[in-house]
Amino acid sequence: MFTLTISDKPVAITNADEDEARELLMSEDFKDDLKVLESDGAPLWDGFATLNVRAATEEEKNEFESADFDEDEDDEEDEGPYIMFLVDVTDPDEVEE
Repeated sequence: MFTLTISDKPVAITNADEDEARELLMSEDFKDDLKVLESDGAPLWDGFATLNVRAATEEEKNEFESADFDEDEDDEEDEGPYIMFLVDVTDPDEVEE
């Protein structure tokens, strides 16, 4: 498992292998999402802070493994790596008024 950090703060973890984790977490689409998604009222990423992918710590792995991803047992063929945020995240585009 691998963790994305922003300015050394763990933000997201994935169960992808290292190459796939780097491809997913450092993709332009995911970076665009990081600029839109918010934590504590501020974007997760300002577009300038340092992004890094590193091996996940045991604590991060335990948090990931205890998560409920609401898997559908009939949909096993569509299994791919999961990405889980390690911080509270909101999408301002989906906030109900």
